[in-house]
Amino acid sequence: MMKKKEWVAGIYKSIAICAALVSAAPAYAQATSSVGGIYQFVFIIGIFALFYFLLIRPQRKRQKEHQQMVDALTQGDEIITASGILGKVSDIDEGYIDIQVASNTTFKMQKTAVHAILPKGTLKSIGVSNAKATGN
Repeated sequence: MMKKKEWVAGIYKSIAICAALVSAAPAYAQATSSVGGIYQFVFIIGIFALFYFLLIRPQRKRQKEHQQMVDALTQGDEIITASGILGKVSDIDEGYIDIQVASNTTFKMQKTAVHAILPKGTLKSIGVSNAKATGN
């Protein structure tokens, strides 16, 4: 077990080493300040470029593709919404669509809630039809 005097001596040595390092730091900073500033600037630009190409650009691409898909909606398209509702587009307004999910059952939703346009016949192939949905 370490004695109290040894422990205090260890702390004093650590403080002395830290003081020596801190006193040497300004001299090193003055010697490399012009080169260091350029490297810092290049580093910041590099980080921004990395964020742009890994985060911002792909997100904009996905937004553009989604907007094109929403603009291409027509009556009769089979769709799935972001909430998982399957249905057929029965009416299209400027910002909203009516989705027929069963006989005499329609939802009015925002166009942006459409997650994907399904291939024709998908609803019938998975067993979703207006007659089955209502129990008739």
